[in-house]
Amino acid sequence: MTDGFGQRLQGVFDTRGRMCLGIDPHPWLLEAWGLDDSGAGVREFGLRAVDAAAGRIGVVKPQIAFFERHGAAGYAALERVFAEARDAGLLVIADAKRGDIGSTVDAYADAWLGDESPLRADAMTIYAYQGLGSIAGVMERADAAGRGLFVVAATSNPEAAAIQQAVLQRSSRAGERVAGALVAGIAAWNAEREGAAEQRLGPIGAVIGATIDPRDFGIDTNEAPRPGLPVLVPGIGFQGGELAEVPARLGALAAGALLTDSRQVLQAGPDGLADAIARRADEIGALDV
Repeated sequence: MTDGFGQRLQGVFDTRGRMCLGIDPHPWLLEAWGLDDSGAGVREFGLRAVDAAAGRIGVVKPQIAFFERHGAAGYAALERVFAEARDAGLLVIADAKRGDIGSTVDAYADAWLGDESPLRADAMTIYAYQGLGSIAGVMERADAAGRGLFVVAATSNPEAAAIQQAVLQRSSRAGERVAGALVAGIAAWNAEREGAAEQRLGPIGAVIGATIDPRDFGIDTNEAPRPGLPVLVPGIGFQGGELAEVPARLGALAAGALLTDSRQVLQAGPDGLADAIARRADEIGALDV
């Protein structure tokens, strides 16, 4: 793998736009699609979603929990969906949201980013609420393998604000809010890498929801870091995030924005999904970012 994740993501932005399709086989969506709520059902759902996305957008994001609840059959389905997405030339983000310390978090990296893993993805979502240092090894391993991470920073679910807006007391970033400190730490880590100055996007990004104002979470939106920060933006559509408001909310960070839609598009059903993806991709492409 010659290009890093940031370079490949920028290539997608330049050629196929900024839409990411969330592949979330909720039970009600499976029923609406005429599929069983089973390992076979989530496999068929995922494969149809990949087929609809191929050639229209450049990134898909399977939500691991909806596959995982079916045990071994769900993981077998996930392996197949990942493989088909890779073969279709799509970047795959494993929405796993794992997080721990030491050898445990390293094992998560093996599972979702390892070259030999059948679950390998181009990037994964991850928690770092035990400090950014708790995932330092994973960041290094991801970068060395040409893969990326999206660290959960400020999400659209209201109950998360109590932690994400909390003010740090004991750290080198004491006085900063948790989300803002995470984003600033990620940007600094990207900038310190060898060859970073020549890259438009770094390999490590942040998750910032579409329904929140990042400034309320201590995130600086006035100046874009160098290299740019990949920003995974969930919450559009079904969760109430207004697409047109995203550029203003993100400010300078909008340059790295990857905008996710899942349920709003997926409810178009298997026959209408391709057209729904194309329409949403056009709407995202019309944004001033």
